[in-house]
Amino acid sequence: MTWKRTMTGLLWISPWLIGFACFTVLPLVLGVWYSMTDWTLLEAPVAVGMEHYTRMLHDEVVHAATRNTLVYIVITIPLLTVVSIALAMLLSRPARFIAFWRVAVFAPSVLPLVALATIFKLMYDGELGVINRGLEATGLRGPGWFTDETWAMVAIILMNLWVVGPAMVIYLASLRDVPRDLHEAASIDGVGWWGRLVHVTLPMISPVILFNVIIGLVNAAQVFVVPYIMTGGGPNRATYFWSMYVYDAAFRYGDMGYASALGVVQFLAILLLTIGLLLIGRRFVFYRGAVS
Repeated sequence: MTWKRTMTGLLWISPWLIGFACFTVLPLVLGVWYSMTDWTLLEAPVAVGMEHYTRMLHDEVVHAATRNTLVYIVITIPLLTVVSIALAMLLSRPARFIAFWRVAVFAPSVLPLVALATIFKLMYDGELGVINRGLEATGLRGPGWFTDETWAMVAIILMNLWVVGPAMVIYLASLRDVPRDLHEAASIDGVGWWGRLVHVTLPMISPVILFNVIIGLVNAAQVFVVPYIMTGGGPNRATYFWSMYVYDAAFRYGDMGYASALGVVQFLAILLLTIGLLLIGRRFVFYRGAVS
């Protein structure tokens, strides 16, 4: 009877299992195989062992892409987390036209990244862009967003604040699930708003924070469209990220074997970072109903 129930369950989920095997497991296995071959798409793959992985250790482009990606992750994730939580708390309060403001914050997230990157590229233009024009109107001289190494990275990071909507909506829903009794009890004990935020609100929404941080990590580690369109890598590869090198190695230089190796390393790095966050979450994330 148990065997029949197991087979029935597997039959019901077989479409997903087939899709997972064909579009996730198989490409991953082939990627690992091609990473150990010399393949240009025009000829049959030739096995080269671990040559591509050894080559990465001495590749200056890999070093630059790794540094830029890590800087982007370290700055972007905390910044997006703080901004999205702050917006969620602000928009959780009753106010006039609150529905409009919620939609206004979320709406930019539904636009294609290509369109957003193109719009912001025009806005960041050093001579005709509205950002520098606005700074000049206040007596400030706008920076060369795409000609200065530091400002090129800042431009990309600031642009990502425009798509903070999805995380904000998730936090907004989680804030409604925080018991009001806890806030009332803390207020009676004389705890101020900052104390209630740190000791009540944040612990109660900590599982959602962990979820959004992991999603942000995965997205940040694979950032491609925005820097590729806005800066093309920036001056001296200041905004050249890992995914851009994977793309260039595969489709610009025709080195599919090396591109596959880069993709495998990227996958392993994201996996290890995600596992690290989950392990940290065991100590700092509070799950209601969990038995300690």
